[in-house]
Amino acid sequence: MRGPPTSGAPPVSGAQSYSQFGQGETQNGPPPMGAPPQRPPVSQTYTPGAVNLSGPQPPFSQQFGAPPVSMQQMTNQMASMQVGSTAPSPAGPGYGKYLCFCELICLLYIFSLPGAFGQVRGPQPGYTGPYPGQPNYGAPPAAPAPAPPATKRLDPDSVPSPIQVIEDDKANKGSEPFTTGVRGQAPPLVTTKFQVKDQGNASPRYIRCTAYNMPCNSDMAKQSQVPLAAVIKPLAPLPPDETPPYLVDHGESGPIRCNRCKAYMCPYMQFIEGGRRFQCGFCSCVTEVPPHYFQHLDHTGKRVDCYDRPELSMGSYEFMATVDYCKNNKIPQPPAFIFLIDVSYNAVKNGMVGIVCQELKTLLDYLPRENPDVESNIRVGFVTYNKVLHFYNVKASLAQPQMMVVSDVADMFVPLLDGFLVNVSESRVVIESLLDQIPEMFADTRETETVFGPVIQAGLEALKAADCAGKLFVFHSSLPIAEAPGKLKNREDKKLVGTDKEKSLFQPQVSFYNTLAKECVVQGCCVDLFLFPNQYVDVATLGVVPTSTGGSIYKYTYFQASSDQERFLNDLRRDVQKPMGFDAVMRVRTSTGIRATDFFGSFYMSNTTDVELAGLDCDKTVTVEFRHDDKLSEETGALMQCAVLYTSCSGQRRLRIHNMAVNCCSQLADLYRNCETDTVINFFAKYAYRSVLSSPIKNVRDSLVNQCAQILACYRKNCASPSSAGQLILPECMKLLPVYLNCVLKSDVLQPGADISLDDRAYLRQLVSTMDVSESHVFFYPRLLPLQKLDVESISVPVAVRDSEERLSRGGVYLLENGLNIFLWVGVNAQQELLQNIFGTPAFGQIDPNMTSLPALDNPFSKRLREIIESVRAQRSRYMKLMVVKQEDKLELIFKHFLVEDKSNNGGASYVDFLCHMHKEIRQLLS
Repeated sequence: MRGPPTSGAPPVSGAQSYSQFGQGETQNGPPPMGAPPQRPPVSQTYTPGAVNLSGPQPPFSQQFGAPPVSMQQMTNQMASMQVGSTAPSPAGPGYGKYLCFCELICLLYIFSLPGAFGQVRGPQPGYTGPYPGQPNYGAPPAAPAPAPPATKRLDPDSVPSPIQVIEDDKANKGSEPFTTGVRGQAPPLVTTKFQVKDQGNASPRYIRCTAYNMPCNSDMAKQSQVPLAAVIKPLAPLPPDETPPYLVDHGESGPIRCNRCKAYMCPYMQFIEGGRRFQCGFCSCVTEVPPHYFQHLDHTGKRVDCYDRPELSMGSYEFMATVDYCKNNKIPQPPAFIFLIDVSYNAVKNGMVGIVCQELKTLLDYLPRENPDVESNIRVGFVTYNKVLHFYNVKASLAQPQMMVVSDVADMFVPLLDGFLVNVSESRVVIESLLDQIPEMFADTRETETVFGPVIQAGLEALKAADCAGKLFVFHSSLPIAEAPGKLKNREDKKLVGTDKEKSLFQPQVSFYNTLAKECVVQGCCVDLFLFPNQYVDVATLGVVPTSTGGSIYKYTYFQASSDQERFLNDLRRDVQKPMGFDAVMRVRTSTGIRATDFFGSFYMSNTTDVELAGLDCDKTVTVEFRHDDKLSEETGALMQCAVLYTSCSGQRRLRIHNMAVNCCSQLADLYRNCETDTVINFFAKYAYRSVLSSPIKNVRDSLVNQCAQILACYRKNCASPSSAGQLILPECMKLLPVYLNCVLKSDVLQPGADISLDDRAYLRQLVSTMDVSESHVFFYPRLLPLQKLDVESISVPVAVRDSEERLSRGGVYLLENGLNIFLWVGVNAQQELLQNIFGTPAFGQIDPNMTSLPALDNPFSKRLREIIESVRAQRSRYMKLMVVKQEDKLELIFKHFLVEDKSNNGGASYVDFLCHMHKEIRQLLS
């Protein structure tokens, strides 16, 4: 997020205009060189015969033929249109919402009619002229045209509202539990609070699909352009009222599997021959049932013990893995955590070293464990570094910790084996003594240079020597310019932004870290990186190892202890304590007809099927794209099984299985009836953010717009009732696709403003790659709550408002959150009583914009507001720092960046403008 520097407001640079849709940008023909492959347009020429309207032709038949020639004709045409009419659809009532205002605005934009919406508008971003391949409606007439009688500005309430969709879903699906037994049933939205009952398909907390009706064949999939993907979060946390997956132990023989495709026993296996054999639901191979697993069948063909066995009746469960599933056929050692702390001048001066050492003294009591009553058996080790590395012997028998210095960073080794990795409770006294001494030892350091590659090598070598998997926590402050493997130079060059060479800024500058990442994955060494930069540190390169090993990156730019300590410590505590698996391998199996072809996330792949994760925590997702390799049948549907083999924090080898069955359809209308827009957007964002590594950003953006237009044009052509081309027709479950896609296009990675750093863009690119659907939803379309409507008696929060400046009342106070930041926006005319209740002062001028937490006042409003902020923070995987933004203050520019329905400073289109643009693209495809 555009997190502002905490040492005061950032410099507000002049807005740099990046034209959103410049002339000649939109590619519907052959893709430009280097663009992601695009499929052919879905539709052929739109003939008047296809309209099939009974009775006389309506007055807009001309739109299918030559363009209007005169202003008069055009004005007549506009007058004949019904704005906002609806028409029945073959798919049933309420299935397609027909919006007709778009024709009106498109025409108005082309002609730039003055005063059309009650005020004269400046030129819209990038609408500089006709689109290629589209009839040229001519230059504006020389004489000013008379304004049409319509003086009403387009009402933004007439376009599909995200808030309305979210609230409708809460009302319709929030009260009943969601049972997973029905195949192909779309779950409630991620914004709806609901309970899940597992009845044979994985909970949507583990797997969400872009489409719950999959096309029967590849031609239909190509025609619709709807991506077929699943966002999988294998270790997702569950709310307290849901049961975690059961652990099944089949003893020495291990889990029952299909002989051919190796799928694990699940509810889709069909038992035959009285229960002696089973037919695989994935590949149809028949396998003998081992004698110890045999059970009789009932009159319906089900095993009589079906509901006693999780693997026969549930969508998600775990198997205990046998020694055959372990590396080198050896039961794994318990994992280790190694803390590697930068003690260079910057890290000591900004307070980071002292804060880390102080926190670790208590945090080490909260290492992950299976059983809360038993102490964790994770061992810990400590290293500090600047240009050289210092290892510490903290063996329990020592009176004082011992330091060993390795100055030969070119050939890294661990100078001690015994006493480096220790049990916390046994060595507590020595560890505490060390953590007290580190800040004192380096308090007067003048060393400003750091190394980075050798630091990870040191942790890796220590895990190799102990023959265990583990996690490195690296606390690092600056670009590693000291002479050592992995040394980097400053390559920040803003002049490359917007050019074809921009992609090089997202790629690592040396190959050293790719090789190192591969070695880490082999050992099961996951790396989490905490960055405290004051200038460019090359996140694109430093992030290679964390993002290849299933790790995380946390970034605290211009770190100041007073204002950033709370956020850093909350992130660190959660990161150390959260449930995770080590040395994991994930494989996704599918039924005949489709296969997993592409994967997105923080992992490494040495072959085309196995997703290797040195670490896998409860926040990480892996997104999988599917393609057809044969036909699917409507009777059997399509099946997928995600199996994750991992070592638990107690050192047990386990298999976590998630199963999912979706319907298959031969009619496009059925596909469009059962898509999930939030998941589609999650996939599009990850696809686009990965594409910037290899393609110019302009091509990536054009490709997204093109695919979205093809999805909607295919629906319009094949599923909607015939109607005027002036109507924009959207499928009911995809009516928010344009607004959300516009948010992705306007994001800092794809359309940077002048004031966002390359490091921030690289950081956000890596962050989005592992987001689940609820995180990506609020990241791209933030939640905006009107606090003046807060009812202190109620447990519910006020209904959110749309992300637009015109929704803000000068007399209101609003809370905006996007998963990374929380803003409290205070209107200049906010009521004194409201300000008194929140800030303890009735005067707008006396509110301190630098506060990062609200005062704990003894009134119901203050208590309820602080509860809401805490509950919002608890829902997100990263701690969100609070920023107070006063209306008309300099920080308001940052806040307005998140009002994503408005035109943005960096040239991004408003929602209404983008909808018009989308409509134009669709009409172009249909003609």
